[in-house]
Amino acid sequence: MLTDSLQQVESLLRDTFSVSVPPAQKVYDAALYSLMLPGKRVRPTLTLLFAQACCGSSAHAVPFAAAVEMIHTYSLIHDDLPAMDDDDFRRGQPSNHRVFGEDIAILAGDALHSAAYTAMLSDAVFLSVGVESAARAAYVLSEKSGIRGMVGGQTTDVMSEGRHVGIDTMTFMDEGKTAALIEAACMMGCIVSGGDSGQIAAAESYGRHIGMAFQIIDDILDVTSTTEELGKPVGSDAENRKSTYVSLLGIERCRQLADEYTRSALDALSVFEGDTTSLAEFALQLRDRRK
Repeated sequence: MLTDSLQQVESLLRDTFSVSVPPAQKVYDAALYSLMLPGKRVRPTLTLLFAQACCGSSAHAVPFAAAVEMIHTYSLIHDDLPAMDDDDFRRGQPSNHRVFGEDIAILAGDALHSAAYTAMLSDAVFLSVGVESAARAAYVLSEKSGIRGMVGGQTTDVMSEGRHVGIDTMTFMDEGKTAALIEAACMMGCIVSGGDSGQIAAAESYGRHIGMAFQIIDDILDVTSTTEELGKPVGSDAENRKSTYVSLLGIERCRQLADEYTRSALDALSVFEGDTTSLAEFALQLRDRRK
């Protein structure tokens, strides 16, 4: 069931930008290029798994899973730009702006942002999950990806380059930059499957905690892995003189903290009536990943 739904997500992502509009074809190609780069599809998978945890249909959650991946992909395109992290590679391939130019890369990110809401707010979606649920899920994605979420965290990240920041600032930054969009992915799966307020709050908690664990492991891998293993340059945080969990706490304490966050995520799953085995395994896999 989940495999089928993930394939539907892939099809929706591809179909959204596999059209022929000659005057603007380059931006379609640029958006599709980044969407189809090999990736873990963490966020759409979580949307589908939480739909199942609330005893709903993962198929009905497909447009929302695709939407959160579009938002995530737009953020990566913009994050790699010279004005941001200035990275030449993403997922083992040249960054979007290295292939299509900075102007088209910016526009491709803009196009993905808009397409996410088109995917969630179509007439077909209203018929399958209801107008209220679709609107509520779209609101959550907007909040979590905006200035009080991902954009706010990224702003803190940009403003922190080249100077030392403390652990409180780091936590605020990563709760926005990384965890907020994962929270949205989890919450949307519950919302479109009729989850109650307690389940939606638990999904948010799970998302926050695995998001923080994910970021801490990312910081560890940035100093312990290789470019070939990660598919992106390693050591970029040190190169950009960024404070990280590793630079503030050391690798051993970071591993302990990632484990604590993961245990909190697992605790949040207790309120669900549906099968949460895959969600528990997913949290452990993110904590233990090596790339």
